[in-house]
Amino acid sequence: MEIRDLIRQMGKKAREASRKVASLPTSVKNDVLLQVAEELEKQKAELQAANQKDLEAAKERGLSKALIDRLTLSDKVISGMAQGLREVAALADPVGEVVKMWTRPNGLWVGRMRIPLGVIAMIYESRPNVTIDAAGLCFKSGNAVILRGGSEAIHSNLALAKIFAAALEAVKAPPEAVQVVPTTDRAAVNELLKLEDYIDLIIPRGGEGLIRFVAENSRIPVLKHYKGVCHVYVDREADLEMARRICLNAKIQRPGVCNAMETMLVHQAVAEAFLPAVAEDFRAAGVELRGCPRTKALVPWAKEATEADWEAEYLDLILAVRVVSSLEEALDHIARYGSNHTEAIVSRDYSRAMRFLKEVDASLVLINASTRFNDGGQLGLGAEIGISTTKLHAYGPMSLEELTTTKFIAFGDGQIRQ
Repeated sequence: MEIRDLIRQMGKKAREASRKVASLPTSVKNDVLLQVAEELEKQKAELQAANQKDLEAAKERGLSKALIDRLTLSDKVISGMAQGLREVAALADPVGEVVKMWTRPNGLWVGRMRIPLGVIAMIYESRPNVTIDAAGLCFKSGNAVILRGGSEAIHSNLALAKIFAAALEAVKAPPEAVQVVPTTDRAAVNELLKLEDYIDLIIPRGGEGLIRFVAENSRIPVLKHYKGVCHVYVDREADLEMARRICLNAKIQRPGVCNAMETMLVHQAVAEAFLPAVAEDFRAAGVELRGCPRTKALVPWAKEATEADWEAEYLDLILAVRVVSSLEEALDHIARYGSNHTEAIVSRDYSRAMRFLKEVDASLVLINASTRFNDGGQLGLGAEIGISTTKLHAYGPMSLEELTTTKFIAFGDGQIRQ
């Protein structure tokens, strides 16, 4: 079958499945998720055999150790996928929730009800655990999903999808509610992006290049997360010991993730007391500092920062540091170089902290806490399909509620419009 025909057929089947999945009872959806979780653990050997084919191909292609690590379905990763599904099953079902009701002067009772988006296509790289995470969240929120993982994980992804399809068939739910594109041909992505008749939303998850390609070529709305250029601003009224703990955690706990701090801004009033000490902490942790002239005056071993450093997402043990003269200068810097992902202020001054909270445009703004908290699980959402840095229709971690929209409903008693 031609790739164009294959993808269109998948889209048509997903659209048909989405109508049935949207009306499934919560108990049935939860049963499917729990059954998939159980089968993941039961079929661990089969999954790892499929995964081994991907790992061998990855080594032959010379992929880095980091990418191979992300690709590996270890015992721990499989257990984590199963546990994630059990956690999603335990979450409240948003579908059918009436979020607001009001009465009109003519007695018409008007409200809004949560409904699924319909068909979601997700295009992602490397990690096969994303296949299960995305499938579980989309299914629980009443959506059908088409998953196009990276070519390096094709055998793993198809094996995982087979388990999900069997669980769906067992409860007489349409197995096409969760489909994995079965080809590694890149033309499949281009065809997916044309299916505006069948797909309601595209979610790309991966490097900035992938996301820009999808955004530039899609006929379908795209939820984007380009990069995480995250800042911590240490205010003149900061508790410096608290600031030290927060900044270290934000940079070094997991430097290769999108919610890690990439630039630290320090008010000049506390720079002399704060910067030399925290710089030594960073040096001990293997962090390379790239600083402005005022930073270098206090930390001579720091490298000189260039314009490119202020807009860089390092995803590594590298940190840009800038001393600012005021809160206004910090706000201006974030507005110019931030990526709408995560921003934090450390301050004991309520009015200054609240100004930062209101004026900074980011999917999560924190006061006196690490940027590392921008995560669905950490924010109490249970799980996430990704973090949106655009505002239509979601902003921040996307969990079950963000995979729905609302429709208007109205109850009348014979009212007619005059």
